[in-house]
Amino acid sequence: MLSQGVLVLNKNWMAVHVCSVRRAISLVCQDMARVVASDYQIHDFDSWRMLSQHIEIHGNQYIHTPKFRILVPEVILLTGFNRMPPRAVKFNRRNIYMRDHYTCQYCGVRPDKESLTIDHVVPRSRGGRSTWENVVLACQSCNSKKGSHLHEEVGMHLAHTPKRPHWMSTLRNTLKGPDRPIWQKFVDVAYWNVALEEE
Repeated sequence: MLSQGVLVLNKNWMAVHVCSVRRAISLVCQDMARVVASDYQIHDFDSWRMLSQHIEIHGNQYIHTPKFRILVPEVILLTGFNRMPPRAVKFNRRNIYMRDHYTCQYCGVRPDKESLTIDHVVPRSRGGRSTWENVVLACQSCNSKKGSHLHEEVGMHLAHTPKRPHWMSTLRNTLKGPDRPIWQKFVDVAYWNVALEEE
C-alpha cells in the first residue's frame, strides 16, 4: 500500500508527477504538500489525520499507527513548487514500449514484453541512428524478416510513423490503472491546456 501511486499537483493545481504513498505522506508531514480531498478541500497533516478518524472505512484504504489511523491520500498539492516538469521525454526502453503500446509496429500483434524487440527503421548498418524518429517496437518474427533492410524493401509497412512523444503522454500512461475519478479531472485539465509546441 505504501508504494501505490499518489498524484502530485504543483501550486497551480496542474498534474506534474506520481509519487508513492510513503513519499506523499512524508511531504505532507514536512509541510511541503497538502492532501487534496475528494471535495477538493486541502488538508495539512493534522487536519487530514482528524478527517481520517471520521470517515467510514468502506472502500477507503488506511495506514494504521499505534495511536491513530490515517487515510491513504490519492492527490497531494505541493506548497512551494509552481513549475511544470521538463518537457522532454527521456529516450529509453520503457518510454519506447509505452509510446508504441507494447505492440509490433509492423504486424500489429501484442506479444508478451519479452518477445518484443526494438527495431531501427533505417538500420544502423545503413547509417540509421537511435532516435525517437528511427526506432519502433517489432516482434521477433518481423524483426528477423526485416533484418538489415528498409521495411519497404521486404514488403512491410509501419502502422505509425515513429516520432518523439509529447511529455504529457508519459504522465497519462503512468496514471492508467486503478479507477481514481479525482485523478482524471487534473490529468484531463493538464492534457487539454498544455501548449503543443513539441508536437
